[in-house]
Amino acid sequence: MLKQRNIAVQIILTLVTCGIYGLYWLACLNDDTNTLYGSYGKDMSGGVVVLLTLVTCGIYGLYWMYVTGNKIDSLREQNGLQKENYGILLLLLSLVGLGIISYCIIQNELNKLSSGSSKF
Repeated sequence: MLKQRNIAVQIILTLVTCGIYGLYWLACLNDDTNTLYGSYGKDMSGGVVVLLTLVTCGIYGLYWMYVTGNKIDSLREQNGLQKENYGILLLLLSLVGLGIISYCIIQNELNKLSSGSSKF
């Protein structure tokens, strides 16, 4: 079972640290998604995702949002839930400067999926 993260605390820490904590949160989101998806150790680690996002000035982060959204959709299907096209939603939110909202959506889904709750 993954660690349940309080979304409000994550947002506050990201804002207080001027986004630095957000990079750590990104790494955790990546690693948790890979763990639930069953690809931990096969896909890139969170540290590499953060590094590539920084080196490409955020372009890799946009790609990561789309891929992670698709992984969340696959996880929802595996749990008998309807797909929500999270890949496109997360990408669009990030494109208009609302990446932190995308992080919140991913964290919310991971919290629900890791607890085994089917009340979406």
